[in-house]
Amino acid sequence: MSNLGLELKAPSPARARGRYRPLGRILVDAGLIDQADLVHALEAQRDLDAPLGEILVAQGLVSRSEVTKALALQHQIQQVDLDADPPKPMLARHLSAEASLHHKIVPWRRMGQTLFVATSRPDTLHTLTRDAFGNSDRDIVPVLAEPAQINRQITALYGTELAKRAAERVPPHESCRTWRVAGPRRRIWAAGVIFVASMLFALLPAVTFTAFVLWALFCSTMIMTLRLSAFLARCLWGNTPLPSDPTAPSLPTRWPKVSVLVPLLHEEEIASALIARLSQLSYPKALLQVVLVLEEGDQMTRDTIARTELPFWFDVIEVPQAGKLRTKPRALNYALEFCSGSIIGVWDAEDAPEAEQINRVVQHFDTAHKNVACVQGVLDFYNARTNWISRCFTLEYATWWRVILPGVAHLGLIIPLGGTTLFFRRAALEKLRGWDSHNVTEDADLGVRLARHGYKTDLLPTVTYEEANFRAWPWIKQRSRWLKGFLITWVVHSRAPLQLIRDVGLIRFLGVQVLFLATFCQFIFAPLLWSFCLPLFGAAHPVQTTLGADVFYGLFGYFLFAEILNISVAMTAVSGPQHRHLIPWAITLPFYFILGSFAAYKALYEFVVTPFYWDKTEHGVPHKSSPIGSKVPPLRPP
Repeated sequence: MSNLGLELKAPSPARARGRYRPLGRILVDAGLIDQADLVHALEAQRDLDAPLGEILVAQGLVSRSEVTKALALQHQIQQVDLDADPPKPMLARHLSAEASLHHKIVPWRRMGQTLFVATSRPDTLHTLTRDAFGNSDRDIVPVLAEPAQINRQITALYGTELAKRAAERVPPHESCRTWRVAGPRRRIWAAGVIFVASMLFALLPAVTFTAFVLWALFCSTMIMTLRLSAFLARCLWGNTPLPSDPTAPSLPTRWPKVSVLVPLLHEEEIASALIARLSQLSYPKALLQVVLVLEEGDQMTRDTIARTELPFWFDVIEVPQAGKLRTKPRALNYALEFCSGSIIGVWDAEDAPEAEQINRVVQHFDTAHKNVACVQGVLDFYNARTNWISRCFTLEYATWWRVILPGVAHLGLIIPLGGTTLFFRRAALEKLRGWDSHNVTEDADLGVRLARHGYKTDLLPTVTYEEANFRAWPWIKQRSRWLKGFLITWVVHSRAPLQLIRDVGLIRFLGVQVLFLATFCQFIFAPLLWSFCLPLFGAAHPVQTTLGADVFYGLFGYFLFAEILNISVAMTAVSGPQHRHLIPWAITLPFYFILGSFAAYKALYEFVVTPFYWDKTEHGVPHKSSPIGSKVPPLRPP
């Protein structure tokens, strides 16, 4: 049995003294590893940007606690248990939150002029005093603690301050947080619009109805033009746009640390399945940090995590409540401060990424131009066969991710990001100040802000499988949040339209109008287009009265053409072997999108009354055809 115990009975100044012993030699002498294990780990360290201890833990040779004890012996400093003996809150005044986060340290004890500071990286002691404490006349003495304990104590000491900062990271002119939630302005505008529309319908019903129909057709034309252009671009130039840098891909000289944020809320069944899926990742675990982000007070998720044995490369960060705001982007902003990777990713709780996904992302960033700040993967569903809604949802997703979005990228338009399978260069993400905590589609908003700041987003053909929402009301709730966020994003970035044109150019400015405003309006005014079916039931249409029968039938033909185009594009998107069984279901998509109009009206109401309300999507709903934790299908062409 090995003995790495080191305990100082009372806090006392401790300095490294005597002959310095390498960490590997300490572990070999303790009998925890042999010389061959050490040589193998040192060889691996040539390619991995990770400490030796993390590599040995990843190889399953030692535990993290054994490495911590060995580090205490190596540097001859005291090891402390911050959970059992936490620092007093009053000590927070001796160290700023920024310094605590940057150096991953917390003040632990004070004895006279001596301040004991807990750290998990004693190898950085030579910079600790100078950078964190400046010209302080205090005697700074380090003690050693587990990294997870330090993170928990940072939250305990500075959590409220950090939570408030997470809610206000993005500059006001790029955020919607300046809106007053209960303010009367939006309600007055809404009441005014309803009043004017009602008066017009009362005084000039046929003319008013025709005007709304023409606006709906205009929005539909904008959407159809974009879809057709994207479809042709995808057919001409392929499914994936060329990388920003055409240099042949090569392996990085040293693989970097990657941190992936996984926000959780009210998750009861998803934890074990999530761990099983992410354990299939082939990226070196010594360089992988998966951060499970919990909300304070979410006892359900906390209990789920507590009864789950997490791998060493998982961290848990609990976001303190500060005010009434509780959104995914606020949680992401808070947890970003605790990430240690130079690449930051985002997955959802139900996601099942391909095993090689992170390897491909890292390789892409290594060869891409420096202004490529984001890589967006492809999303797909693993429960497409559950029922009619899940089949149509999969058709819609395949159309967007495998046809429209690659075409949009080929056309050089702004890519509205999805909420998962996103990877960022950390430096660029921090320069943009993270996510807008008040925007309920923080991903799409961030895509626009990336473009406005001169960054690019590349699409990468690596797939993450997730759970399709297959129940009508949860589908409407989820879609209403997306549509509300699209409207919020359009309003935020259209407050100064000339500046937006200067930032992104006229073509991409028009793309923003189509992708955000026209998409929302299309669902809002869709019932007016359905009215073209009235003559089929023997009823007259108002357009026949105002514009004449010839114009009506011309518009009716255009409406049919648009529907046929949508169905044809969807069939093309699922023509590959994986989703070919969905082709017959494409003809039912017009009925599926009826749900979208219900979602749009819900979104419009919430935009006026509760713009920042986050309607949580429930994950992990059991169904016999969508087993949680099932094997992820391989990537195939569409």
